[in-house]
Amino acid sequence: MTPYRRQVFYYETDRMGFVHNSNYLRIFEEARLDHMQQSGLSYPKMEEDGIIIPQTDAFIKYETPARYGDSLSCLVRLEECNGVRLKYAYTLLREADGKLLAQGWTRHCFLDSSTLTPMSIKKREPSTYEQLLAALTTET
Repeated sequence: MTPYRRQVFYYETDRMGFVHNSNYLRIFEEARLDHMQQSGLSYPKMEEDGIIIPQTDAFIKYETPARYGDSLSCLVRLEECNGVRLKYAYTLLREADGKLLAQGWTRHCFLDSSTLTPMSIKKREPSTYEQLLAALTTET
């Protein structure tokens, strides 16, 4: 798997010229969806099949501010998946010097989109569960 890469856009910065703290979660989301795609999973297909994966918790440790124009590299790792919940970990680096910008994690659950009730992906979509288990051992 390759790390997720992107540049910081001007609109993502605050008056101090730093990436606003709320945008780190957006970057993590982009990286997570990229990780899923690289794992052979299609989130749009899951949604078509009536499965959504809302975020239930998040944590970010800010180390060094990212700035407009920085090229970023986000390493993503699926840390936990029990069929009902999952947890992703993120390490965000500045590509120019490899400086650690932020670390964090997000937790998610699987819901049936029509009833908004928790569901087991292991029971409903066993092949998707197997792909997630394979991703547990693969790190970007």
